[in-house]
Amino acid sequence: MDDFLRQENLSDASLEECETALDHLIQGIHGLDEQVMAAVQTRLDSLTKPQGSLGVLEALAKQLGGIQGQPWPEVQKKAILVMAGDHGVVAEGVSAFPQEVTPQMFYNFLGGGAGINVLARHAGAEVICTDVGMAFPLDPPELMAHRIMNGTHNMAQGPAMSRKEALLSLLTGAKIARQAIDSGVNVLATGEVGIGNTTPSTAIISLLTGLPPQEVTGRGTGLDDEGLIRKQNVIARSIAINQPDPKDGVDILSKIGGLEIGALAGAILTAAYSRVPILLDGVISTAAALIAVRICPTARFFLIPSHSSAEIGHRAALEQLELKPIMHLDFRLGEGTGAAIAFHLLDASIRILNEMATFESAGVSGKN
Repeated sequence: MDDFLRQENLSDASLEECETALDHLIQGIHGLDEQVMAAVQTRLDSLTKPQGSLGVLEALAKQLGGIQGQPWPEVQKKAILVMAGDHGVVAEGVSAFPQEVTPQMFYNFLGGGAGINVLARHAGAEVICTDVGMAFPLDPPELMAHRIMNGTHNMAQGPAMSRKEALLSLLTGAKIARQAIDSGVNVLATGEVGIGNTTPSTAIISLLTGLPPQEVTGRGTGLDDEGLIRKQNVIARSIAINQPDPKDGVDILSKIGGLEIGALAGAILTAAYSRVPILLDGVISTAAALIAVRICPTARFFLIPSHSSAEIGHRAALEQLELKPIMHLDFRLGEGTGAAIAFHLLDASIRILNEMATFESAGVSGKN
């Protein structure tokens, strides 16, 4: 599997080779270490506090232990994977902003001037930007080295991409995550940029939750009432025209998904394969998580939902994944901003586990 991801050009692989590589990735994903989690819980219960009184910090410490397979989990090096892609469905008028904004924001990320850059610096995290499917050329061309296609097709008129292109998006995301992990990163976070990307994300959420588009569609970057209704209708039409198989994550991705959504799903699968926790950001990242978990249900245990965003579909997606957000920030920016804030809670959970005195060491009387 690792040898496949180290290929310089994944697009040279055949459809069958891509399917096989994804199967190998899935087969290498296993659940959390229950024995380690029990050991972490014992340690937490011995600390000078009422049991469970630090809530989410205790839950995070226990999950990190189970993921890493060690009772003293560590956060050593952090990275936010920002995947960029464009969407043919913007031709349907589902976004308040033009598609030219995607490369403009991508350059802003590279220059360190975006919200995610500020919050990543504050958290001591690296921002890794990857173009997997923007519609416009970039300068220098090397920035397009991982681009699979120049944006998806209009999913309201047919599939967003072919099955091979969907697989390539998954495997490209897996490759970027693999490179980050090989460089020493042991905590990942998801981020994205792409005008119109709440539309395919909401289509995925509607399909996999069984909720109608009217109940999960938000205003994205600021649609008015007329635009919101149009977006809801486009989502319903896209699902009806393409008839994605709800049991096949790759089929869903190819028909009503996006390249950056697929790349994030692939990164999630690689994180699970490598026993690395991965923080989810907002609605697009969580739609990617739905795809990843549909492909491999065990991947769910490696997800940490950073926050519940202002997008109504985000809450529905988290409920479908049976995940409880650790913060309520009312964010709707994307980019990985909510996940960047959550890095601080991960650091705090580790410090509590490692540095807080026990009843015995502090000479404090425990519960009778």
